[in-house]
Amino acid sequence: MLIQDKKHFTWGAALAVSFFVVLWYMFTPNFGGQNAFHASDALFNSIAKDSTYYMPKVMEQAKEFDGNMIAVTVLSEEAALAAEGAVILERNGASVTSADAGLSYEADLGKLLAAALADSDAMFFNKGEELEAKYGIEARRVMFLWWKVLTGTITELNLQKHFKPALFIQTAIAKGVEVGYNFYGIQPQSAASKAGTLAFALVFYVIYTLWWGFAIFFLSEGIGLQMKKGKRTET
Repeated sequence: MLIQDKKHFTWGAALAVSFFVVLWYMFTPNFGGQNAFHASDALFNSIAKDSTYYMPKVMEQAKEFDGNMIAVTVLSEEAALAAEGAVILERNGASVTSADAGLSYEADLGKLLAAALADSDAMFFNKGEELEAKYGIEARRVMFLWWKVLTGTITELNLQKHFKPALFIQTAIAKGVEVGYNFYGIQPQSAASKAGTLAFALVFYVIYTLWWGFAIFFLSEGIGLQMKKGKRTET
């Protein structure tokens, strides 16, 4: 007979069945209209958003580049973005001309970065309608265009050996543009305000992991599978 230890097999079977019942329930939309995985993802995103707001500091640092005029060509390999990219740049004081490949522009780097960070700040606070009214372009696409223009600008400035502004633009992208884009539509919450929920999630994760581990352990015991110390052989 396959079952060698009925008691442990029964324990293991009960744990395994209850484990999958709980797993099934976690996939149901009983967690604020979402399943448990989407709800927990939204919770951790909202907590992450509350701790990633660096824009005021980056905006202040960007003032160092006021009056720093740059002339670059961007979007050389994304001609389809050139028309919208020109809208973004011209609305923020840049002088734009069409290039054989891409878009050439001249601008005060400090003012351009201030505009990009202001748009990122609006997105961070879920004010996408302000960007849409300003440019006539969907809010997330505005941030995508900023990302493409600024990353292209970094490449050009590095080629021109203007390494310091290129490095700062990367900071502005990482702490401004990407943050505004990634957290758009998410309501920030502090970890302290959700301490109980976070503690429960951590404890539940540990217990649920052990739950499955003991299910396998008892089932193995039930069918006679045991780990035994190997015998040492002398040669």
